[in-house]
Amino acid sequence: MSNFITHIATVEIPISSLERSIEFYTRVLGVKVSFKGEKNAMLSFQSKGVPTLYLVETADVQSLSFSNSNNGIIHSVIDFYTPSLVEFYEWLKKEHVEVGTFNVNENGIGGFGFKDPDGNLLSACNVSHLGQ
Repeated sequence: MSNFITHIATVEIPISSLERSIEFYTRVLGVKVSFKGEKNAMLSFQSKGVPTLYLVETADVQSLSFSNSNNGIIHSVIDFYTPSLVEFYEWLKKEHVEVGTFNVNENGIGGFGFKDPDGNLLSACNVSHLGQ
C-alpha cells in the first residue's frame, strides 16, 4: 500500500469562457481567484486540505457528468459540501442557476445537482465523510 498520495490537490474543469466561469464559480461557490492566466485560473476555497479548482479554457468543452449503468441516473464528477442544503438550493434557483431534483432521505441527508455555464454537472450535498 502506497503512502505517497495524501489528498486531492486540484480538480480541473473544462470551460469555454474564462471570465464567465470565474464570475460563476466565485459568486456561486464563494471561491477566491488565487491565480489568473490568459486562458486558465486557479480558484481556492481558502480552507486547508480542500482541493483547488483549476478552470481551463478549451474549444473542446466536454461536460463533466456520466450515466450510472445500473439505474441511468446522471452523476456529477464533483460534489460540494454544504451544511445548508435547503438554503443553497433555494438561493441557486433565485440566482437562475439550473438545478436538478432535490433528493433528501428521511434523516435529512442528501443533495442535488446544478450546472455551470458550460453545462458541467456539479452537485451539492450535506454529507461529510471520515477525515473531512
